[in-house]
Amino acid sequence: MSSTPVPLSLTLANLLLRPALGSRRDPDRVFDRIVAKAGQAEGDEWFVDGFRFLLREWARDDGLSPVGWQSAQAHVRRHLTNRARIRRLIAENPAIERETVERPVFVVGLPRTATTLTHGVLSLSDEHRCPQLWELLAPGLEPSPQQRQKAITSARRMLGGTQRLAPRFREIHPMTAEGPEECTFLLPHALVPLSQAHIPAYHAWHFERDFVPDYRHLKQAFQVLQYGRPRRRWILKSPFHTGNLDALFSVFPDATLVWTHRDPATAVASFCSLVEVGMVLSRRTVDLNHLGATWLDLLSRSVRRGLAARAGIPREAVVDVPYSWLGSDPASGAPKLYDAVGARWTDADAARLPEVATGLKGSRPHRYDLARYGLTREDVASAFTEYNALRAEVDPA
Repeated sequence: MSSTPVPLSLTLANLLLRPALGSRRDPDRVFDRIVAKAGQAEGDEWFVDGFRFLLREWARDDGLSPVGWQSAQAHVRRHLTNRARIRRLIAENPAIERETVERPVFVVGLPRTATTLTHGVLSLSDEHRCPQLWELLAPGLEPSPQQRQKAITSARRMLGGTQRLAPRFREIHPMTAEGPEECTFLLPHALVPLSQAHIPAYHAWHFERDFVPDYRHLKQAFQVLQYGRPRRRWILKSPFHTGNLDALFSVFPDATLVWTHRDPATAVASFCSLVEVGMVLSRRTVDLNHLGATWLDLLSRSVRRGLAARAGIPREAVVDVPYSWLGSDPASGAPKLYDAVGARWTDADAARLPEVATGLKGSRPHRYDLARYGLTREDVASAFTEYNALRAEVDPA
């Protein structure tokens, strides 16, 4: 079990929310209230039913804390509300669906392989467009200055709450309301809930479903965010796209993949440390060995699916980025990265680079250890045999 210290703020929050935990016994009733408030467009049964299943299974986790149950509801509420808003905006403005999302760049790979730094570096160009956290939490048309500030304030409040309850999160994965962030916030079903609860049925379901509709929804969200605004090349990112590359290219056939690489033993240990923070926030106890086994399976399966899909992707559509390109020397790696994706690296971009490189570092060094999660380097090497063969090709060092 976890020996991670629990902040006093989290203990108090769980005490305050304890009376509401009883609603977990009737998740359908909770879900129906969420849908009634969010709204539902005709033909969206597939979307709504997927989240009903998720909330039901989330509620089955006996170790869920009061804060964890509130987080589950907030996750479902945000996705249903955003879906209803996007469908409404398209119904009111049919031209939205005629927006072309041309040559988007998707940063993929294992988590903790400098995907965030790579995304940040690619966001420097004035010719690129990265979705910011406040936009991803509530995507809509061009807001007024007052609406924009309200949305930014709401995003800051959400981040502030998370950081108060889980201070280590900020040290491991710094985020800002107006910074570029993962499009996972808009992708209906990713692996995120599994970092907050034990949901074995969702774990299995995730690898059986067709993700093409999810990526169509993702494209609609970017069409909404693009409509009526200057058109620039989208720079998108999530390690969780790695297991869904077939669906991604089905919807974005002219995409460019930027696949970041790092020793999977290091990446898995670092990511397990991040997941532990989320689990402490959402569950009363954390079984660290279960956490390690779960995420070794999830991450290795995702990478194997990605490798299988990669075989059918045009070679020129994939850019391999070893960790050393940006993790060790961003000043020399950034121009190479821009050249590889067909973008211009300018003096202005170079001048802004140090701010991005330093802004993504936590206030303290992030330390982690595979053994804490019941794993060994041999376990990871065995699970990532195919991936390590690719890594040896693209990063001989």
